[in-house]
Amino acid sequence: MKKIVNVVGARPNFMKIAPIQREMSRDNSGIQPFLVHTGQHYDERMSKLFFDDLQLPQPDVYLGVGSGSHAGQTAKVMVEFETLCLTEKPDMILVVGDVNSTLACSLVAAKLHIPVCHVEAGLRSFDRRMPEEINRIVTDSISDILFTSEPSGNINLEKEGVDPAKIVYVGNVMIDSLLFFKEKSTASPVLEQLEFTSGEYALVTLHRPSNVDQPDTLNQILDAFEVIQQDIPIILPIHPRTEKNLKRFGLDERLKSMTGIRLLPPQGYLDFMKLSHNCRFVMTDSGGIQEETTFLGIPCLTLRENTERPVTVEIGTSEIVWNDTDKIIANARKILNGKWKQGRVPELWDGHTAERIVEVLTHV
Repeated sequence: MKKIVNVVGARPNFMKIAPIQREMSRDNSGIQPFLVHTGQHYDERMSKLFFDDLQLPQPDVYLGVGSGSHAGQTAKVMVEFETLCLTEKPDMILVVGDVNSTLACSLVAAKLHIPVCHVEAGLRSFDRRMPEEINRIVTDSISDILFTSEPSGNINLEKEGVDPAKIVYVGNVMIDSLLFFKEKSTASPVLEQLEFTSGEYALVTLHRPSNVDQPDTLNQILDAFEVIQQDIPIILPIHPRTEKNLKRFGLDERLKSMTGIRLLPPQGYLDFMKLSHNCRFVMTDSGGIQEETTFLGIPCLTLRENTERPVTVEIGTSEIVWNDTDKIIANARKILNGKWKQGRVPELWDGHTAERIVEVLTHV
């Protein structure tokens, strides 16, 4: 049996690893999956919700590194993960996405001459102010197998000089989770509990430092929300970072005074899926939600200056509006007036990406 360590560190990793872990666990896969949770995302309630909803097994090892600066957190993961690799002697490690744990574990494996597989390789925002961009570039440069999720990934990697033989376009593993749990999510009672009706609300997620760490920027976004909530109710599950900064900047009372906005605690995967599948449109700074809305055909206003997932704008349902108050309002009204673009689903976003990944890994 080929022993492959699957690494998760933060919530965006969970829905990417879940279908891969499930596929590797099949009797005929020839792979022994070993799940490691670095503990980079340290909110126990939020992590547990996602682990339970995604039917992920308890990690074989929990490193528990917790919070810290980018350097401190990366260093802690590296120290703990090196010890694990020396003890467990895996044949390969598999990392997903672009969080600090992805970079840290890739570096350790590469220096120990353990092959590295990167799922969601090649994505580029071309904005090196984003720590995730640095993580993506470095991880790709030391990976042995690079699984891409959209055509831009292949193009970017080849431009960077990566051997095309290492690059495999497999599609988007996030869609595997979405389709696998779609029916189960319909049983979520969250809409009834909130007394909302399908198609009659907008959904917001907001957490990126570029949006929530500066009072002026956060105010600009709130200016837009204040207008939009008069046209359509807004549901806003509040991220811990955003909640902390709203209080720090004295903006929490302003948000609470907007009667058309319903603030919620962080939601589990199934409840959030129910909310996103039934909303009129989404406003988000999350990369993964840009992809999900494109697959579902739901209009998406991307509250970012750029995106590493250009396919969601080029052929999908997303438009970049950043923190431009007028642009957010104008595009929201365009959606409400029924004038949004149609969009289509990218190739191989079909729910079978994990199967293609495991097929490759079985034969290397």
